[in-house]
Amino acid sequence: MALQQRIVAVLGPTNTGKTHYAIERMLGYRSGIIGLPLRLLAREVYDRIVAARGPSVVALVTGEERIVPPRAQYWVCTVEAMPEGMGADFVAIDEIQLCADPERGHVFTDRLLRMRGTHETLFLGSDTMRGLIAALVPQAQFMRRERMSELTYSGSKKISRLPVRTAIVGFSVENVYAIAELLKRQKGGAAVVMGALSPRTRNAQVDLYQNGEVDYLVATDAIGMGLNLDIDHVAFSSTTKFDGRRMRPLMPNELAQIAGRAGRGMAHGTFGVTGEARNLPDEWVEAITNHSFTPLKKAIWRSAKLSFGSIDALDRSLDASPDDEHLAKAREADDLRALRTLAAEAEVQARATNPRSVELLWTVCRIPDFRGISAAEHAGLLGVIFGHLHERGQIPDDFLARQINRIDRTDGDIDTLSKRLAYIRTWTYVAQRRGWVGDEDHWRGQSRAVEDRLSDALHERLTQRFVDRRTSVLLRRLKQKEALLAEVNDKGEVTVEGQFVGRLEGFRFRQDKDATGQEAKTLRQASMQALVPQFNLRADRFYNAPDTELDFTEQGGLMWGDQAIGKLVKGDDPLRPRISAFVDDEAGADVASKVERRLQHFIDRKIAALFEPLVAMQNDEALSGLARGFAFRMVEAMGIVPRAEVADEVKALDQDARGSLRKHGMRFGQYTIFMPALLKPAPTRLRLVLWSLFNGLDEFPEAPPPGLVTVPAAPGVPAQHHLLSGYRPAGARAIRIDMLERLADMLRGEDSRGGFEANPDMLSITGLTLEQFADLMDGLGYKAARAEREKVKPVDAVVPDGDGVAASDETPVMDATNQIADGAAAPAGDANEVAAEAPADVPAEAVAKPDQGEAPIAADPVDPEPAADPIPETPAEEIPPGAVADKQVTAQEMEVFYTFTWAGNRNRNRGNPRREARGKPDDAQRSGGRNKDRGKPKGGKGPKGAKGGPRPDRGPKTFESRPQKKDRIDPDNPFAAALMGLKDNK
Repeated sequence: MALQQRIVAVLGPTNTGKTHYAIERMLGYRSGIIGLPLRLLAREVYDRIVAARGPSVVALVTGEERIVPPRAQYWVCTVEAMPEGMGADFVAIDEIQLCADPERGHVFTDRLLRMRGTHETLFLGSDTMRGLIAALVPQAQFMRRERMSELTYSGSKKISRLPVRTAIVGFSVENVYAIAELLKRQKGGAAVVMGALSPRTRNAQVDLYQNGEVDYLVATDAIGMGLNLDIDHVAFSSTTKFDGRRMRPLMPNELAQIAGRAGRGMAHGTFGVTGEARNLPDEWVEAITNHSFTPLKKAIWRSAKLSFGSIDALDRSLDASPDDEHLAKAREADDLRALRTLAAEAEVQARATNPRSVELLWTVCRIPDFRGISAAEHAGLLGVIFGHLHERGQIPDDFLARQINRIDRTDGDIDTLSKRLAYIRTWTYVAQRRGWVGDEDHWRGQSRAVEDRLSDALHERLTQRFVDRRTSVLLRRLKQKEALLAEVNDKGEVTVEGQFVGRLEGFRFRQDKDATGQEAKTLRQASMQALVPQFNLRADRFYNAPDTELDFTEQGGLMWGDQAIGKLVKGDDPLRPRISAFVDDEAGADVASKVERRLQHFIDRKIAALFEPLVAMQNDEALSGLARGFAFRMVEAMGIVPRAEVADEVKALDQDARGSLRKHGMRFGQYTIFMPALLKPAPTRLRLVLWSLFNGLDEFPEAPPPGLVTVPAAPGVPAQHHLLSGYRPAGARAIRIDMLERLADMLRGEDSRGGFEANPDMLSITGLTLEQFADLMDGLGYKAARAEREKVKPVDAVVPDGDGVAASDETPVMDATNQIADGAAAPAGDANEVAAEAPADVPAEAVAKPDQGEAPIAADPVDPEPAADPIPETPAEEIPPGAVADKQVTAQEMEVFYTFTWAGNRNRNRGNPRREARGKPDDAQRSGGRNKDRGKPKGGKGPKGAKGGPRPDRGPKTFESRPQKKDRIDPDNPFAAALMGLKDNK
């Protein structure tokens, strides 16, 4: 005896467990079919049933997906894809109120009227369908289910103030994207759910929300169709939508369907508006919260009795009107529109001439317009598919392969990938139709694989664009009030809970510059909370670090490796600067104090080590009287004082005082009083920093590169800066003061009154060309007279050997030069001795002088000689030593030389910073122009007291370099008095 068929309408608001009830009822039978409004929801229900019964007995059939195992018992389908005539024990139709939907209502109405289970049929939906179901299905029973939680209205809120676990509903793709981007900036991101997404993409996005990676969901009204998510609040960004034909306001029952997603299970929910949406009217709010809506009066209907005799007959059957007052004729749907478009084509008319071909044409026209380009474009594609199916019985493999391969690309942005997904859905749908393709399994798998790749790529792009994982993770952990784990790698990159947040430079956190607004605040809050232990660990490591890891910069910065830790600030004493540590306030006072103490220890030890002679002299209690005063002066000047500034004080020092100062490394030079140990590169760098710091300079002068004897004297640079660097400006260059004193020692032996030339030793120690040396001497107060003369080549001179015999070919004249070039030091006075032994008819200037490493001297260009007659070649052995051909003599090469004489005090103020600073007049200004004729012979003394006055004309001058007198006593020598006594005794 057959069981009596049971038809039940399970009605009620959202969150009443209707779908769960239907699944439980279906699993109580041997077979069943459940129809759902969305393939997203169908996939969700399919996964639930598979988890309960296993995949071998559960089938999934949608427009683009077909999973049908051989022993399928339970079928989960979209309403449009529900198979007919299976005789299943159980049938359920969800969201039955869609019978009134203008677009899809006729499909739901058809299932309401014609789909039945052999034992039980359930219609699930809203209370608004009670009257229609009672009228159209009189035998139906009704079951009322109450909402398991309360739903309340919370009014309007800004997006930035929306609570977590909120779904924001938009009704256009542009609106959804804009809201999602705003949430990314302010809240760390949002998941995006739209009906156009593939199930794979939708599930991946939902997982972001369900797993707590993001706290917000932005969706279209697709979430109102039974998607079960953990939503506490629903916010409408708009209350109008485009229904495919026009913009229209949402009705209260439609708003309730979406708002009911809030408060799943026993948790209460709220709903409201945000953005530009207006507050809902009070009567609408009351209707939504009380689940009281106007009952539906009519269901949309389209005839299911189709005539395939001809295209016109099919069109007439589809256009038939209902004969029931509770049914309303459906408007022209996409499939009917495509049929009418194709029916106008001659080729289609020629093919569709019998019921079988007309039915095939109608089946092709029911392919959904996934691409949504235009009705004409969609109809054109359907015409191509119909042509292949009618002519060949299936779609050619090469044609299908071309269509799929051109879509199989995962590059591009969200819109590009979304379009490709819409295109592949068409071919996925085609591959699911039985008999339309040759190898069904292959093409179903191929199209599914392409859709999966595109879905994954789209999910990745959506996440990249709308989710800031870093901010969302940190916000979640901050709200949970859990300790955050921070890590700092060897590059200083800081990660908190695995998310990059910035860099730790010393003891200052540099936040990622890409973060702005609320994201930046979140990063700062989370980072500083997590970095507190790191600051303490780093402070301990820094405090125990050796001094070799620390350094100071030329601008007063203090470095730990390549990280700025602090800076020097002015103290009460130039040699005792204070410290300003770079430590974030969040690190704490203990960390800041530890860093400051370590830096102070470092700089104190650095000053003590590099300025050891100066510090020792400062602390020498044995110094007294004038010596102690002079030592104090040297400490103030940091070890370098121009002699002109302290000339009177130097004169006042007796030999004992000078000796006590020399014990500390002080040298009394002709131009500068200095300590040679403080001229090294490291003390020089420190001296410049300390002096600039104490004198309040905004930009500190930089020390010259180490090892240079002279450096360019840049215009506008104060002479004091050169002096602190260990240099004295002279002309276009500045010379190191210790090398200047060596040069001064050489100049003492020259006739500065009568004039002298630069010898190779002078050029060698300065490393200058002759022209540069002349400019240097001019800067030191000498007058350089430039002249030219014939250049005497070494082969032109006949030099006698040690026995007075002229050197032969076997004894080259330049042997001495070669020896010096090889590194041997030239004996003192060699040049004079060679000049003294030269024959009387050979000028002294022609004698070959030893090569002392002289820099090349640039001679003035020589005008080219007119072309001469060819000189007959003469064998070398026929030319006697010292003899030169006549025409060769006429082509002698000229050389430039300078004669230096003391020019008085015309450059006296050069290099004197105090005089330059005071702007005192130079010698020419003080003399009122009396020195205009400086070239005229005048009285006066040179640098060593050369006597002057008018001299009688003695004819051409001759110059020679004489060695310094052996009995000359240096007045600065501490044994000067004793030596003078010995000399007097002689």
